Amino acid sequence: MQFFPASVLLLFSFATAIQAARPTTVVDLGYAKYEGSLNNQTGNIEFLGIRYAASPTGSLRWRGPQTPHKIHGTQKADTFPTSCYQAGDGASPNSPFPLNRRQNQPAPTFSEDCLFLDVTTPASTTEDLPVIVWIHGGGYQAGSVSGFDGDDLVREAGGGVVAVLIQYRLGVLGFLSGQQVRDGGALNAGLLDQQFALQWVQRHISKFGGDPKKVTIWGESAGAGSVLQHVIANDGNTRPPLFRAAISSSTFLPSQYAFNDPIPEQLFGEVVSQTGCSSSRHPLECLRQVDAELLQQVNVNVSLSAFFGTWVFVPVVDGHFITKRPTQLLREGKVNGALLAVTNPLEGRIFVDLSTAPTVETPTYLANLFPKFRNVDIATGTAQYKDQGTPIDQAIAIMGESIFICPTYFFLRAFKNKSFKGQFAIPPGDHGMDVIFYFPNGTPGQDPPFNNTLFINNFGQSFLNFALSLDPNVKWDPANTVPHWAKWNDRSRTEMLFNKTSEDEPVFKPISTDAKLLERCEFWESVAAFTAQ
Repeated sequence: MQFFPASVLLLFSFATAIQAARPTTVVDLGYAKYEGSLNNQTGNIEFLGIRYAASPTGSLRWRGPQTPHKIHGTQKADTFPTSCYQAGDGASPNSPFPLNRRQNQPAPTFSEDCLFLDVTTPASTTEDLPVIVWIHGGGYQAGSVSGFDGDDLVREAGGGVVAVLIQYRLGVLGFLSGQQVRDGGALNAGLLDQQFALQWVQRHISKFGGDPKKVTIWGESAGAGSVLQHVIANDGNTRPPLFRAAISSSTFLPSQYAFNDPIPEQLFGEVVSQTGCSSSRHPLECLRQVDAELLQQVNVNVSLSAFFGTWVFVPVVDGHFITKRPTQLLREGKVNGALLAVTNPLEGRIFVDLSTAPTVETPTYLANLFPKFRNVDIATGTAQYKDQGTPIDQAIAIMGESIFICPTYFFLRAFKNKSFKGQFAIPPGDHGMDVIFYFPNGTPGQDPPFNNTLFINNFGQSFLNFALSLDPNVKWDPANTVPHWAKWNDRSRTEMLFNKTSEDEPVFKPISTDAKLLERCEFWESVAAFTAQ
């Protein structure tokens, strides 16, 4: 018999315990087995490109997501999945409603078969960890999981979460609307994909070390808009619950028309016309037969024809999943859980054509942005922004406040003292500037614009602290110096400012919400029936 020194036995015992505590790199989902890989730099296990739904092609176009077919053998989950077909925002100087314009642009080389997700889990524990689900932005017409690193979220939680990043159908494939889509398919297919992914999390995340009862959904821009949609889905009463908390970074709430409103019907007709399906007795079935590359070209054409900075293939009120306009459901308080929401000061600037600064007129801008505005709405809206600088400054403020900032305050109010509000103000404070601070490793070779370790840690950790305990004040890292973060409500209206000084020192301090801003938000809420929000 061979004997070992006590120190060797202790090391062997410790190593065996660590090995036993690591989740296996092979996970059996029933319909497929996936083999992840250990990231030697982070110590986390990554599963990239897990299929969560069947390919939504052919007869499954514009239908709800379906359970994947059984896949034999063990699949390698070590490569980013193919991205969904994409399109951009509008580039037209005028709204296409009622006059539509076409432009051409080569189609991206992505895929219609794109319903995949990524999972990152700490390798050193088998405990039931809280789960953070990231929903990417991109105006519901662009974006993917590539460029986002789940290891960043795990690190910002001190190794205390399982991170899931999901993809969903975009543009014409995810958000084509109209009566014929309602009758012969599924409205809001992209949102249904997201819901299906959240249901997947409920069924399978425990196999990756996650607790399905402790899920937080988080998104930026259209991802944050998606978070709002799921919070109000099913009249705010989704059963069984799919998450316990929500994080919204720059809530995106564009005009959300009824599915059979003339504007969605016009978009449907334009897609039918440009694909050569106008003469078909069954246009939707014809569209299901159209080559994906042609459909993608139409996707790009129609999207570009929209008014500058706007997105046309977006969620609608379908009467089932989304029963009313979002502002109505928020006003009724039909939400669950808790909320942490963040906005940026200049949310609107990148969505305004700055070359029009010498000629833009505020009334015309309002009319193009919201085609259903009455003359009285245009006049009142113009008066609301007369003190906001030059006409181009007014356009920037109108875009940012009507689409992103004010919907965030409507969102906060719905939670009735169960929400936290932050402001990311690193200059210049444009829309999307905060994302690299959540995912500093998402873009190799690109550093955050304020590359300060204390700021990066404090800011990123605040979101994960909320996901861990539903309170950003409960900190896993004792080095975190963010002061007490009070809840936001109509009485205190306190939010946390994340900024820097002119000497590049980080700033973390409570501030009061601008009362004049909230007055303008009251205007936007009063005209929500005409902005279709």
